[in-house]
Amino acid sequence: MPTLRFRAIEDAFEWKERRIDKAKAILVNWKRMLCFDFYPYTTLLMRIFVSAFLAILFLQSGIDKVVDRRGNLEWLSEHFSRSPLAGFVPLLLATITVIEVAAGVLNAIGCILLILRGQPIVAFYGAVVAAMALTALFFGQRMAKDYVGAAVLVPYFLLALAAIYLQAP
Repeated sequence: MPTLRFRAIEDAFEWKERRIDKAKAILVNWKRMLCFDFYPYTTLLMRIFVSAFLAILFLQSGIDKVVDRRGNLEWLSEHFSRSPLAGFVPLLLATITVIEVAAGVLNAIGCILLILRGQPIVAFYGAVVAAMALTALFFGQRMAKDYVGAAVLVPYFLLALAAIYLQAP
């Protein structure tokens, strides 16, 4: 009789261990799917591409604001003429130019560091500055009551948020 009782306890533990092993396998599969770790370099490639994209976006925009400052200032002065920000356009243009160039440079350096060393920290800060720039641009568009222009920024902002999550050290 004691052997039957002991065997029943052993069977219960084996059954429990099999369930735990199955649950662990399911969690590992979900973890791989959620963390993009199906292939060894998938996360690294995503980090590189998102940094390159943000670098191109903000370097082009920032450099354009430096090279064609007069044209941008004229267009923005007209764009904000009926908003509370009308008197601050030159200051706001200088501020957004600095932020955009900083975001572009940080993402470019971050992209290079990701390729050479696999280090995401500079790209992380680049993504944070990119999100700041997009938030400032979104604020300006809303203040100018350019709701379509503000809506266009949303996908870029979502990309910047994804980049912050992806580049987090």
